Amino acid sequence: MAHGLEQVRPVLDAVQEAAQQGAWCVGYLRYEAAPAFDAALAVHAADGPLAWFAVYDEALPWPREAADAAVQVQWQEACPRPVFDAALDRIQRAIAEGELYQVNFTAQMSGALSGETVAEPARALFSALQRAQPGGYAAFLDTGDEQVLSVSPELFFDWRAGRILTRPMKGTAGRGATPHEDAAQAEALRTSAKERSENVMIVDLLRNDLSRIAQPFSVRVPRLFHTGALPTVWQMTSDVEARTREACSLADVFAALFPCGSVTGAPKVRAMQMIRALEPQARGVYCGALGVVQPGGAATFNVPIRTVTLRDTALRCGMGSGITADARADGEWQEWRHKQVFVQRASAPFALLETLGLMDGGLRDADAHLARMAQAARHFGYPWDARQVERALESLVQSHAQGAWRVRLLLDAQGRAQAEAYALEASPQRVRLQLADRAIDEAHGEFVRFKTTRRAHYDAFAPAQPGLFDTLLWNAEGEITECTRGNVALLLAGRWVTPPLRCGLLGGIARANALRDGRLVEAVVRVDELPQVAALAFLNSLRGWIAADLLPLV
Repeated sequence: MAHGLEQVRPVLDAVQEAAQQGAWCVGYLRYEAAPAFDAALAVHAADGPLAWFAVYDEALPWPREAADAAVQVQWQEACPRPVFDAALDRIQRAIAEGELYQVNFTAQMSGALSGETVAEPARALFSALQRAQPGGYAAFLDTGDEQVLSVSPELFFDWRAGRILTRPMKGTAGRGATPHEDAAQAEALRTSAKERSENVMIVDLLRNDLSRIAQPFSVRVPRLFHTGALPTVWQMTSDVEARTREACSLADVFAALFPCGSVTGAPKVRAMQMIRALEPQARGVYCGALGVVQPGGAATFNVPIRTVTLRDTALRCGMGSGITADARADGEWQEWRHKQVFVQRASAPFALLETLGLMDGGLRDADAHLARMAQAARHFGYPWDARQVERALESLVQSHAQGAWRVRLLLDAQGRAQAEAYALEASPQRVRLQLADRAIDEAHGEFVRFKTTRRAHYDAFAPAQPGLFDTLLWNAEGEITECTRGNVALLLAGRWVTPPLRCGLLGGIARANALRDGRLVEAVVRVDELPQVAALAFLNSLRGWIAADLLPLV
């Protein structure tokens, strides 16, 4: 390990020598190691070793995780919105004055383990992070003093047999609520002048960086503006590659490329000076480099985004985005929210949930519920065994052959199904709803689009007044979405309508049936249009269609 800047290059030389002698080396460089290669690169004082590598004789299969391992993490906001807006304004003034073209501004979320903890919380959290962000360039390091849990999708460089490939990731869009909207989001990212300019600035920076170690005329860009799907975001990447010069060392590669331009901005020296002025603390392993050097010397390093570090029970996770001249505060803030989804998904265990009606031994809309749960399992990366789930339901039906029952079907992260039955009281003929007093922030999130046991965002709107059945929700755009326990139908201008999925709601089974049968059509209804609504109804597959009255908001 290296604690001083003068030790960083010798550590990399030792890593390369060990690999050439047949060892596997796994480790990281902190972002604050940058001045070891160029004293002009401004950073804060490091909060740990500048470089750390472990040396191994062989690579073994990754051990299986404990099936029940799960952790809970409470996160605090990375950056208050006023601070974010002020930083963006300062960056854009510097861009307008010709100081630079782009700055990658970041902040650190802090978190703490809460509730009951498992024997190895870092390993359990890493498994959850991998489910939330599968694939990519994942690594788990336990240095003794801290654990580094990286599920980064971004390749810093892959260097082998004299060829080096970099794949900067610049350009982000959220995933859509429907296949059509998802495709539209991808196309909007692909064609966005702002996102493409952000990407090509970093491509140009990396072309320049690679030229420092490249054979003449070997730097090329074989792929530009490639859009790829991750579970929670679309990301744009480009490939920049070269053939390295004879006698180029691992330390030389880092001297040319580190830190990756995608997490600094352009030009790199001025961007890093502004980062140091705007960001109050060291980035650490986040935005540094983390990877493996194989026997013989082939090296693969990620850019440690989507990376959590853990010391005792305290956690950190960085978030950021590239700020350019045409960046807008609302858009960049939303990008941060999209990027946080992966860690929020992994920070508390949850099961997939379907609620079915069981009437005298017959399950209502069972096929539709199972299809929806299978779709959610694919989205969250939960194992799906249709026959095992069906057996859980069949066993419950056999023991509840008479009467009316509410069935809760659960599927956990290990793919285990559980079915529970509760007595179902008769549905009311008419119910009273209240209008939410504020927008639901999570309207466009995955825990609205898919039904799970994570319901805090709904529980926050549960009616406290006796006699109220549910709350009618609306999104930040002022559009009606749904109730906390079912969908909504509204009689407007002589036809029954229900909000489209893009407004931010669960695609309910009863809603889908009513749309298919022609009883409902989709239409956006705004809060300010509610006085024109002639009638309302609450609907879900358990209760069916129930007439509703809306209490005025006071």
